[in-house]
Amino acid sequence: MISVRPISASDHEAWSVLYAGYADFYQAVQTPGMRDTVWSWLMDSAHEVNGFIAVSDTGESLGLAHYRPFSRPLSASVGGFLDDLFVSPSARGHDVGKLLIAAVVEVAKGRNWSVVRWLTAENNYRARSTYDKVATHTKWTVYDIKLAG
Repeated sequence: MISVRPISASDHEAWSVLYAGYADFYQAVQTPGMRDTVWSWLMDSAHEVNGFIAVSDTGESLGLAHYRPFSRPLSASVGGFLDDLFVSPSARGHDVGKLLIAAVVEVAKGRNWSVVRWLTAENNYRARSTYDKVATHTKWTVYDIKLAG
């Protein structure tokens, strides 16, 4: 049995391991200080970022999701952005990602968000096979301008 619940203070160590795994998967530089910053956001009820953690019935942490609202001026609405979604390699293939997405969708419905949106790497084929079952692959291409700091 897998359950998904909001991240709590007692999840810090397990969350940190999962989030480091997420950074490793995307080959992103992430220091303990950076993780501390994100953790402080998750623990601050006034901050826009929220999170879920998936756990097994034995208490093993299996995955995480971070999400936040974002304004959509063209539709005069608010949507939800799924910033980070990670499932530990040992838990893949057991619908953990689907359960985490479903939890974010429930928040979105409760807050009357117009959409839940996320990005993934083009070559993240395993995750994309799940995403294609629960969402629509859009026509949009993403651009970034990197700024110092």
